[in-house]
Amino acid sequence: MNIEFNKNEDAIKLKIAEMNRRLSEIRLGGGKKKIEKEHSKGKLTARERIDYLIDQESNFIEIGAFVGNDMYKEYGGCPAGGVVMGIGYVSSKQCIIVANDATVKAGAWFPISAKKNLRAQEIAMENKLPIIYLVDSAGVFLPLQDEIFPDKEHFGRIFRNNARMSSMGITQISAIMGSCVAGGAYLPIMSDDSLIVDKTGSIFLAGSYLVKAAIGENIDNETLGGASTHSEISGVTDYKAKNDQDCLDRIRSMMGKIGDGENAGFNRIEGKDPKEDPKEIYGILPEKRDKPYKVREIISRLVDHSDFDEYKAGYGQSIICGFARIEGWAVGIVANERQVVKSKKGEMQFGGVIYSDSADKSARFIMNCNQKKIPLVFLQDVTGFMVGSRSEHGGIIKDGAKLVNAMANSVVPKFTVITGNSFGAGNYAMCGKAYDPRLIVAWPTAQIAVMGGTQAAKVLLQIEKASLKSKGDEITPEKEAELLKTINDRYNKQMSPYYAASRLWVDSIIDPLETRKVISMGIQMANNAPIKEAYNVGVIQT
Repeated sequence: MNIEFNKNEDAIKLKIAEMNRRLSEIRLGGGKKKIEKEHSKGKLTARERIDYLIDQESNFIEIGAFVGNDMYKEYGGCPAGGVVMGIGYVSSKQCIIVANDATVKAGAWFPISAKKNLRAQEIAMENKLPIIYLVDSAGVFLPLQDEIFPDKEHFGRIFRNNARMSSMGITQISAIMGSCVAGGAYLPIMSDDSLIVDKTGSIFLAGSYLVKAAIGENIDNETLGGASTHSEISGVTDYKAKNDQDCLDRIRSMMGKIGDGENAGFNRIEGKDPKEDPKEIYGILPEKRDKPYKVREIISRLVDHSDFDEYKAGYGQSIICGFARIEGWAVGIVANERQVVKSKKGEMQFGGVIYSDSADKSARFIMNCNQKKIPLVFLQDVTGFMVGSRSEHGGIIKDGAKLVNAMANSVVPKFTVITGNSFGAGNYAMCGKAYDPRLIVAWPTAQIAVMGGTQAAKVLLQIEKASLKSKGDEITPEKEAELLKTINDRYNKQMSPYYAASRLWVDSIIDPLETRKVISMGIQMANNAPIKEAYNVGVIQT
């Protein structure tokens, strides 16, 4: 260990502490008073319901905890998008759980809430996982109805997905544990099984006030759409539960009876812990994102027994490719190398940059993994593709396109971990969100943007100066410094992993020590979905 290692370790531990502090605040939802109000009604909160439902001491991956972070301030905020969601185990069955948080605006749907719910359904459909909805929502947040109601990826898409999942044979179980109104009422009834909690659950297309306004009928909500009404008169719901705990117990019983389907057959043996200490990742990863390090040192602390079979080790060294195991699962790893290396032609290659030879190597490796039915893991710390006349004349665009083509058409599941920089076309080539990774997570050290902050700030500064000069404004050195600081601050905020996570560009921000668990559970869920299509990359220039 050296001073640099210790400084790196201290820096990342501070970032993890900050992440955990933010998570603690988010987990309070609408605040302690709102939680107490739910308890006074005999209800559990969304997080308490999930904790009760999942198998004790089992793993759970929360998706989208930071969704809505620092958004909707004019409406008092929307912690976690007003909905808690994750991948867990119920009666030993892996599943997706989605629970409305009634402490946040009575569980109303904000635009980002719809995006988060659609992500849950996407994961369920891609991986053929059962999905459990714990419904407790006042419906669409009306002040923002134009951003959530009519478009293709808005609220209505959820019900379309309910229907599609039913046709795909994916189990959907819904529990009405609070309000369920208007269009939202279709979600539980389009599920395979619907439960409703007596006295606290209600479901109707229009509540008592709207009924009075629309047709003049006087009726209370319980009589209109409570548990007894829908379990004994309308037949809308299938089961009436006494309370939250009884409802969740019934769901556990249902999940325990689901049969096993066909799996994809990904290779797994008994897992082993890494031989190298995973906690040393904290000291290896540089505090400053432009400093070099050896990504093999990171890989050896993520994979079983620290065994890594490197592919074309002496060629295209700005990307490291190879085979390993994570918690017993066979994986193919594609990782950006951050140290300066020498190419086969004796040229120096800078860390984090994708060169033609590394793009060519990676494309072939990805094809190889598809041929062998091996899931892919991308470790992103990339500043983009190499630029300049030498690279352009050497066909960097062609080789980059080859890599993107091979990756985009991959039929084996892909998992992306953003460990550091994720800039420009490098984000795309290394399987960014646009390329359908089954899960995409970021370490607290991640930065996501079209280019690095320093370069971007200088470009934006020149644009701003030109605009001011055209208006006749004088640009003094002091004014220029002030402009640069404003631009830097704004751009750096947008590069933050929290900015990305709040908009669901990444599924989660995780402690690096959780990486093995996330990938392992991800492959386990992907194994539920057999690969039906052949791998075909179309036209690739060689």
